[in-house]
Amino acid sequence: MRKIDSYAHILPKAYFDKMAEIAKDKGAIKRWLTIPVLYDLDARLKMMEDFPGYQQILTLSNPPIELIAGPEISPEMARLANDEMAKIRDAHPDKFPAFVASLPMNNVPAALEEMERAITVLGARGIQVFTNVNGRPLDDPDFWPIFETASKKYDVPVWMHPARGAGMTDYASEEKSKYEIWWTFGWPYETSAAMSRMVFSGFFERLPELKVITHHMGAMIPYFDGRVGPGLDQFGSRTSGEDYEGLLKRMKKRPIDFFKMFYVDTALAGGKSGIRCGLDFFDPKQVVFATDCPFDPEGGPMFLRTIPQAIDELNLPQDVQDGIYFGNALRLLKMNCC
Repeated sequence: MRKIDSYAHILPKAYFDKMAEIAKDKGAIKRWLTIPVLYDLDARLKMMEDFPGYQQILTLSNPPIELIAGPEISPEMARLANDEMAKIRDAHPDKFPAFVASLPMNNVPAALEEMERAITVLGARGIQVFTNVNGRPLDDPDFWPIFETASKKYDVPVWMHPARGAGMTDYASEEKSKYEIWWTFGWPYETSAAMSRMVFSGFFERLPELKVITHHMGAMIPYFDGRVGPGLDQFGSRTSGEDYEGLLKRMKKRPIDFFKMFYVDTALAGGKSGIRCGLDFFDPKQVVFATDCPFDPEGGPMFLRTIPQAIDELNLPQDVQDGIYFGNALRLLKMNCC
């Protein structure tokens, strides 16, 4: 069966080498050095041979460009990443039918220029952002032109990936997060916080056609639907010093209905209950298949097995399953073939 992996990560070799050269904190790229499928295209193609019908939409892997390069260098890094992903797509269209553009988010004018080049010249099918830009929220007014341009001018989806490191502590008394809590639970929280900021700052009211694909099945939102629904129907009742109740009255929908406007993927490491929960909350037409390849204990192939197994065991109607595996991605990316 055809499967389009809408969130597969890559560090093209030329980009990877440049990233390793300029990265000030070698510890920040420690994990990436140990996963050949991430930067070795031949290793990736060999792995994919074991999965007939499997294709990948290429997205640049962590770390965010703006984390490793200042605003003077980040535009060059984004151009390199996008050029290399376009070359991979062109050389192997049967395996990689599309790629998503990376942007130098710490240089907004350059990000807008690169978005135009990547979409109109290279044929990128969307853009990727992270849940914060070196600690700044995505609803910072400086970043608004990026979302407005993606939605209004190009009508392309926005892939949103969590970004949170050990420096974001679990307790105020400590200097770093312990036991990789920053990743296991911090990333779902980070994604949920970014989604909330978009909802309450009016992203979907000002850009009703905006399509944001959230990684990991919408993070915490489906599981906490009661808090997001009836809980946020009481928005403002817990807060003084801010007119949140007035904001709630001005919103054109219930908060939970805005959260339902996000798109989500199945990259939950093979967890069947989480996928079921996500499908109960989001319209199945807004769910795309994704594996998070190659970030599994085997360095690539494990989630390509376990996530389809989890989806198949849900015994979904055939049209719903087809939509998740390939139909929704084709529609979202405006692709009719490949």
